[in-house]
Amino acid sequence: MHIEKTKQFTLVTPNLTNGGKEVENIETFTVAFNKNYSNFNNDNLIIDLSGCKDVDLKKILLLSPNIEAHYSNKKSFVIICKDIDIDELEEEINLVPTLQEAKDIIEMEDIERDLGF
Repeated sequence: MHIEKTKQFTLVTPNLTNGGKEVENIETFTVAFNKNYSNFNNDNLIIDLSGCKDVDLKKILLLSPNIEAHYSNKKSFVIICKDIDIDELEEEINLVPTLQEAKDIIEMEDIERDLGF
């Protein structure tokens, strides 16, 4: 798992390859992320799954308990993935195809929280 912190958010990405070999699949990443979630629960989070193969709705939903906890902590949780139809997702899951869109959602949600929405 690769972690990059900025002032606005923490970007978490699976370690996908090491010399051409797959290091971490989505299931392995989810287990590691869930174990380390307490390190991120006070940050706006972006989970970048755009480089993962075989991502589907069931695998995205493995993150659901953390998503709910994150929003109750008044922080944003955004997933980057191009291969999932957003119409299939629960409303509270923010799924976008690019990093820029993930940043935009965090900015909008921060403004909403500042305004008391």
